[in-house]
Amino acid sequence: MLRHTIKRTLLMIPTLLGAATLAFFLLRIVPGDICEVRFGGVEGGVYNKDAVEICREQNHLNKPLAVQFQKFINNIITFEFGVSMWSRSPISDGLAHRFPISIQLTIMAMVVSILIGIPLGVLAALCQDTWIDYTARSFSIVGIAVPSFWLGMMIIVGLLIATHQFFDQPWMPPLQYTSFFDDPLTNLSQMIWPALAVGYRFSASLTRWTRSALLEVLREDYVRTAKAKGLFRTIVIRRHALKNAMLPVVTVLGMEFAALLSGLVVVEQVFNLNGIGKWFVLAIDNHDFTVTQTLVLLFAAIFVITNFVVDLIYAWLDPRIHYS
Repeated sequence: MLRHTIKRTLLMIPTLLGAATLAFFLLRIVPGDICEVRFGGVEGGVYNKDAVEICREQNHLNKPLAVQFQKFINNIITFEFGVSMWSRSPISDGLAHRFPISIQLTIMAMVVSILIGIPLGVLAALCQDTWIDYTARSFSIVGIAVPSFWLGMMIIVGLLIATHQFFDQPWMPPLQYTSFFDDPLTNLSQMIWPALAVGYRFSASLTRWTRSALLEVLREDYVRTAKAKGLFRTIVIRRHALKNAMLPVVTVLGMEFAALLSGLVVVEQVFNLNGIGKWFVLAIDNHDFTVTQTLVLLFAAIFVITNFVVDLIYAWLDPRIHYS
């Protein structure tokens, strides 16, 4: 196990290096120049050549690509991500401010989806072809069909209508983000609603995965043998069926965690959360190479680390899996 862990850790290095290389060169292929965007049309629409040249000098865009790439790799190795080409503020400061928002929203959405999706999927599988199963499947179909951002907007509208109706004072989630450590109640009153919007949609697919996996395991010979031995149904399900059914579910959880963390752009926009997803889109729109490269590398690292953790959980769930 230790040998496998070391091997997988070392394999992360070329994977992340490849992601960094692709991010760097693909961004240079895309048409557009941040300096042209910022200074190409100032002073009443007159092209300000001096300002553009100064901008390129500050951002090292007038140097050969090989020199720019070497500087980029050196910054990655030393964890010095540089400054934003657009705002000239340190990228590390932006990450320190925005990453906690996205990671908290992702974790809360995952908790919501697990608390809803797995029990509902288990219940649907155990009560196959009953009204409970049909209700759970309808729940999952609706959840998959409804976009998270639309559900988020409906939550805000519902809160405004309900609070006005019952308390004569319309209320909506706070627009200014407050850290959980500064004021837990204010933080949760803001973050629980986007977490519900995102978590509900993911719980719908998680319900389907859990139901399908558990139904497949319940038809296995070892489950029928355990039942034939006279074991209680709850023991058969808990000790033999559920643990093995969780293997594909864990895979889905891992991939969704990484995807959620990098794909909360629209939900963050709806609830006015300045997370890394919103920042990523803004950086692309402004041709901010340094921020975009850093975030692409961060997303790649999240996917790689998540896959690694899922592999370790596999070995814990299934003793038959041995890593050499």
